[in-house]
Order: sequence, then structure tokens, then C-alpha cells
Amino acid sequence: MQISVILATYNRTDALALVLQSLDTQTDKNFEVVIADDGSREDTKFLIEQFRRTSRLAIQHVWHEDHGFRLAKIRNLAIASSTGDYLIFLDGDCITQPDFIAQHRTLKEQNFLVTGSRILLGKELTKLICDSGIWNFSYFKRDALMNRFRGQLNKISSLFFKVPDNRWRIYSKFVWRRIKGCNLACWKCDAQAIGGFDEELVGWGHEDADFVFRLQTHQKVLRKSGAFATEILHLWHPIGDRSQAEKNEAIVRAKILAKG
Repeated sequence: MQISVILATYNRTDALALVLQSLDTQTDKNFEVVIADDGSREDTKFLIEQFRRTSRLAIQHVWHEDHGFRLAKIRNLAIASSTGDYLIFLDGDCITQPDFIAQHRTLKEQNFLVTGSRILLGKELTKLICDSGIWNFSYFKRDALMNRFRGQLNKISSLFFKVPDNRWRIYSKFVWRRIKGCNLACWKCDAQAIGGFDEELVGWGHEDADFVFRLQTHQKVLRKSGAFATEILHLWHPIGDRSQAEKNEAIVRAKILAKG
């Protein structure tokens, strides 16, 4: 069964290059990458074309014009273009560990979705890695303790300890906490059954929580935690425009309230 990684990006080629390198070194090779490009400049297209020439990854590049932050729409277009039965949503500034796909494959289960977590990298470490242009997980892991002490990693235990699938991972009801669209997985048929992401939610914020809520309420899908299994490495970036966050949150909370 093939997996489709829906990789969202927007005008950050230095980070995207590292993420693609990390996907290229996965232990589980049975997946495709569908890049959901929310209107990036030509340099992103050039990077993807260059990477295709040297990688064995199956890569699609789905792009639409830049009319502001339309992550929900471009993800839906990428879902429509994907060929896998199972979808993993990832952001273009989130580097994967070598067993990222393998761990998600282990956790996947009919009638479940998986919400993963992340390790946050500091500004200094992010610059060092991006400036090098080369991703090497072995070196990163070797220096993790030092970088934790330097305040350049917010946690490191999940780099060294992995926990198998267990019933403790299951949430009994919808919980907003710890939903991250940059590390989220579900069956394609379930995503399509709810119409994908709500395109009414434009600008930064809460389209991921809305997506999970609708999967759980409309499809009766249970949520499973991907902690200590699927952690990604989130590169530092300045806080973007969050002017739409309050409006988006109100839309999602109204849906929750309507469901009682």
C-alpha cells in the first residue's frame, strides 16, 4: 500500500531542500511526495526539478497562484493529485527522521487518524543547518544533547526512544490540544469523505483542528497519538501573520458547539 506525503511549502527553498533530502533517506521507500505549493516563486520549481534529477523519490508538484495564505485549498488540490491510499501531511520546514514513514506505516489503522508531534529547533541551529544545505541525521542526533543544553532544541528524548503502537495512544474524544497539521496522517478515503480541508479557513490558523474534528465527528474516525514514534524536526522561522487566527478559531468553535 503506497503512502502519499502531502508536503506544504511556500517560498522557503533552503528548508524544502533539507526536507526533501530527509525524505530521500527514509528506510521505508514505498511512498510518493506531492508538494502542495501555495504560490511560491520560480526558484521553488527549479529546486524541485533539480532534486528530481538526483533522487529516486516520486515527486509531484502541485501549484496555484499566490493569492495569500490558502493552505487548505492547496492541500485539497494535492490530495486530489495523490495516488496513495494513506496520506501524511507534512510542512516544508519540518525535517523527518529516517524512520518517519516506517513509524507512520506502523501506526496506521483503519478508522484511525494519527497526530504527530515535533521537536523545535532554535534560530542559531536552524541557520547552521540551512546554511550548510546538507542534511545528515546521524550528525544531528550525535550533537542533540549538546544542542539541548545550548537551548537549540526544546526536547530530545524522542530521538532516542521509540514506543510501539499501544491502546494508550487513542484519544477517547475530540481534543484540540496537540493537533499539528505539519505532522498528521489519515486515510485518503476519509479525507475525501469530509471534503478535505475547509477552504473557508484562509490565513494562518486552525484548519488542522477543524480537519481532525470533522474526521472524528462525521467519519467516526478515532485519533491516535504519534508521540515517541513520528516526531519531526521543525526549523525555526519568524512568527508570520496571524491576523486571521481569531476568525478561524471562531468558525471551528461554532462547528464544535453545533455538534453539542
